[in-house]
Amino acid sequence: MSVSEVLDSKKKRNQTIVKTSILGIMANVLLAAFKATIGIMTHSIAITMDAVNNISDAASSLITIVGTKLASKRPDRTHPFGHGRAEYLSALVISVIVLYAGVASLKESIEKIIHPDMPDYTSISLIIVAVAVVVKLLLGQYVKKVGIKVNSDSLINSGEDARLDAVISAATLAAAVIYLIFNISLEAYLAAIISIVIVKTGIDMIREALSRILGERADVELASNIKALVNSYPDVSGSYDLVLNNYGPNAYNGSIHIEVPDTYSANELDKLIRRITMDVYAKYDVILTAIGVYSVNTKDQEAIAIREHIREIVMEHEHVLQMHGFYLDKEEMSIRFDVVISFDALDREQVYEELVGKIKPEYPDYSIQMQLDTDFSESDK
Repeated sequence: MSVSEVLDSKKKRNQTIVKTSILGIMANVLLAAFKATIGIMTHSIAITMDAVNNISDAASSLITIVGTKLASKRPDRTHPFGHGRAEYLSALVISVIVLYAGVASLKESIEKIIHPDMPDYTSISLIIVAVAVVVKLLLGQYVKKVGIKVNSDSLINSGEDARLDAVISAATLAAAVIYLIFNISLEAYLAAIISIVIVKTGIDMIREALSRILGERADVELASNIKALVNSYPDVSGSYDLVLNNYGPNAYNGSIHIEVPDTYSANELDKLIRRITMDVYAKYDVILTAIGVYSVNTKDQEAIAIREHIREIVMEHEHVLQMHGFYLDKEEMSIRFDVVISFDALDREQVYEELVGKIKPEYPDYSIQMQLDTDFSESDK
């Protein structure tokens, strides 16, 4: 894609989120009105609490729209990387609303357990609740599908919440049937269970939103794809140290190091870096603000042999993920390279010292400049 196509794609994404959120607002307001009316008429606390949950869902969709609008604002002097993280803040606000709704309904449910009201169901009320179950299930599937398509956490969470509502409404319907058949009222207890589920959902959403705001590891698949693209250039022998800073959904700035022959001219290097920057942005919507360079020995066979020997020593350690950036400088009598040590190591600095202790005796005439490096996209596997 060209730069203009990338920008157009972002615009369409925002429009899709807003349209889907408006649909969610309309559906939830209508469902809340029906359920609240039925809940009051039948003295059903469970149905009433379900209506309150629909109102919170409508509010969540409204906040999603506001967050999307704020996130789409152009970069300015104060926020040169854009306002994309506003979507994470809106997700946090939604989480707090869901948590509050759960706590409030739990309090009301406990009061009804202590001072119960007998429900008075009608056939029409049960039919409306059944219809609401189907509507929320379809709405949840649609909203989540759109959320996954446009990579919107707010829509995905709203879709999951709607599907959960469908299950809750189905349980409410089951309680009504039990009451009509066996004359046993489970209303208040069911409402309490619903409230606890809502509280848990709110806590999970808050945890996820805070994790996004604090900054998470870059998506492993995205990082692998970017490295594969960079490595596809004939003169790039490797790409390393990829750092991706997230400034909102689908909004990444980052940097990377590449290994190129030590025979490269400044002009050749400049052209290569510009091509990589443009291609990565066009294909993955990632802005590489910096591309560092590792010079690789290509003509000195002794240097190449020493590199492979040191690589064997380093890679023998179970916690070493990779070695890169190797260069042997005979004029300065120095050997420099980076070693990536896994976070699984109990003491990464100790591993570093062990490696230096093994390499130094092998090449006592050289200054060993080994850099302890980190793979910021390291997989959990």
